[in-house]
Amino acid sequence: MPDISVIIVNWNSKDYVRQCLISLFKNCQNMSLEVIVVDGGSFDGCDTMLASEFPQVVFIQVKENVGFARANNVGFERATGEYVWLLNPDTEVVGQAAATLLQTLQSSKDIGMVGARLLNSDGSLQTNCVQSLPTPLNQALDSEILRRLFPNLGLWGIVALQSKAEPVEAEAIPGACMLLRREDFARVGCFDPRYFMYAEDMDLCFKIHRAGLKIFYVPKAEVLHHGGGSSRKQFSKFSVVLMREAVTSYLSSNFSIFHAWCYRFCMALSALSRIAALLALRVVARSEENLFSLQKWIAILKWCLGGERWAKAYSRQS
Repeated sequence: MPDISVIIVNWNSKDYVRQCLISLFKNCQNMSLEVIVVDGGSFDGCDTMLASEFPQVVFIQVKENVGFARANNVGFERATGEYVWLLNPDTEVVGQAAATLLQTLQSSKDIGMVGARLLNSDGSLQTNCVQSLPTPLNQALDSEILRRLFPNLGLWGIVALQSKAEPVEAEAIPGACMLLRREDFARVGCFDPRYFMYAEDMDLCFKIHRAGLKIFYVPKAEVLHHGGGSSRKQFSKFSVVLMREAVTSYLSSNFSIFHAWCYRFCMALSALSRIAALLALRVVARSEENLFSLQKWIAILKWCLGGERWAKAYSRQS
C-alpha cells in the first residue's frame, strides 16, 4: 500500500499537470506515492500525455465537468494510500515539502489536515495560504488594503503567516494543497458534492474542526501555486458571482438561512461603498485594474439584489 495517494483534478491544464508531476516525482523519490489524475470532462489530451510520459500515473476520465469537489471524490474512490494529498494541477512541489507536511501530520492524531506555504510564480508569498472560515463580516470587509493595515486582525485568519519555521495552527487552508489521513477524509464525508467550485475547501475545513481535529500551516513546506493570483488579472463575471453563491451555500448549510441573508446584505453594502469609491477614483485616474474592480463589484451588487440568477441555477444543476 502506498504511503500517500496524490489526487490532481485536471480541467484544460495539461501543461500544468506535466510540471506538477515532474516536481512531484523529482522531490518525493524516497516516498511511496500513488498519483491519480482525474480529468473533469476537458478532454485536453492529458490522457495521452500521461500514457507517454508518466505511465505510472492512474488516469480517470470523467465525461462531464462535474466540478472540483466531485472530481476529487472520484479520485478518492480509487485511492489506496494511508494519506491523501489533494493538489491543484498548477502547483509545483519544492524540495522536501511532501516529507515535511507528512511529518507534521504524523506528529499528532489531533491534527486532521496540514497545508503548505504557497508561493506565486515569482516566489512571493500567497497570503491566502491560511484563511479564516467565511463569515458575513469578514467576506464583506475583505480587501488587500485592510489586510496590510491590520494583519493581526482575527477576521482574516492570517496571523499564522508570522511563523517562518514552526508549524502553527490555522483556521482554514485552501484546496490547492491539503494533506490529510485517508480515514479522516472519509469520516467527514470527503468534499460536499453540492459545491461546483469555490468554498468546498472551506466546507471541508469546517468539517475537520467539527470532527474535533486541528488544521496546521507548515511554513517550511513550500509549494509553488502558479494560478493563485490569476483572478486579479482578468475579470470573470462567472467566477465572481459563483464564488458568492458558493459562500452563500456554505453559510446556509453549516449555519442557517439567516446567516446567508446577512452575508448577502453585508456584501450589498460593501459593493455600494466600493463602487462609489471606484467611480470617484476614475475621475482622477483611469486604469485597467480600476475598471476590473468596478466591473467586479457591479456584478456582485447585481447578485446581491437578486440578479445573476443563472449562477444559482447553474450551481443547483451542477
